[in-house]
Amino acid sequence: MIAGSILLLAIIVLSACHSRPKKVGQMEILTPREQLPVLATDSVTTLISDSGITRYRIESPRWLFFDKTDTPYQEFPKGIYLEQFDEQLNVEASLKADYAHYNENLELWTLRGNVHALNWQGEQFDTQELKWDQRAHRVYSDSSIHITREKSIIEGVGFVSNEQMTKYTILHPTGVFPVKE
Repeated sequence: MIAGSILLLAIIVLSACHSRPKKVGQMEILTPREQLPVLATDSVTTLISDSGITRYRIESPRWLFFDKTDTPYQEFPKGIYLEQFDEQLNVEASLKADYAHYNENLELWTLRGNVHALNWQGEQFDTQELKWDQRAHRVYSDSSIHITREKSIIEGVGFVSNEQMTKYTILHPTGVFPVKE
C-alpha cells in the first residue's frame, strides 16, 4: 500500500514537471517546457525600491517569465506602464508601451507599439519602437520619433540617448525648429 502511494506520488510529481498535452483531433501534442512560462501573472502592480526608497512602479495586465529558453526573458504581451519617483514619491519620468520584452542575458528591453516616454524635463517622446540597453546605459530607436518639448517639436527617424533621455541625438531630423536671428 505504501509503495503504491509512493509510486502514485512520483507519477504526479513527474507529470507536473512536464507540459500539459493539447488535443488536436485525436492526437495529443505536448508543448515543450521551453515554450511555457515559469510564471504568468495578470493585473500586476509592483514597486521597486533602492536603499529603502521606492523608486519605480511597474503596472502590466500580463507579465510572463520564460526561464528555460536558451535566452531567458520576460514578456509583457498586453503592455507595460512604468513610473520613476523622486525621494518624495513625485513622478519624475514615465514610460508606456503596448508590448515589452526583456532579454535577461543581454539586459536589453524592447518596447513596441505606441511607446510614450516622459523625461524629468517634461519632454514627451513618441515612437513605435524603443530599445533600452542597460549594459551600455543607452536608449535608442531606428523608428520615427516625435519629441514634444516646451517650445518646439522635433521629429525624425532614429535616435540615440542616455538612459534618462535628457541628452539625445536625432539621427535623421525633420520638422520646424525655432531660430534666433
